Amino acid sequence: MARKLTLAVRFADGSTVERSRALPQPSAHTDDLRVTVFRSLDSMAFQRARIRRLLVTVEDLRPAGEGPGTQISLDPARENRLSLEPVLDSINSRYGRRLAGPAGAYRKAS
Repeated sequence: MARKLTLAVRFADGSTVERSRALPQPSAHTDDLRVTVFRSLDSMAFQRARIRRLLVTVEDLRPAGEGPGTQISLDPARENRLSLEPVLDSINSRYGRRLAGPAGAYRKAS
């Protein structure tokens, strides 16, 4: 479980900006990590910047057993995504990377 994320942004001129942000609670869920990255990127308030590279580093890792426990959520869609995530991870580790993912990530058949 991650407790902190660092976002490094490299620009076209070679300069780099780096920001770290602690998660509100330790998490290993993709949605929580993605939201934290987007919030960090939004807080930098780039206006028409020519970005060449985004590097996200997960820091202060802890074993899942040391986590804060399970928090009851009132958002059924989030709960469904969180319960589906370990299943997708096991399918991808067994049959190949990116074989399965959230339905919204795949293009519709034409």
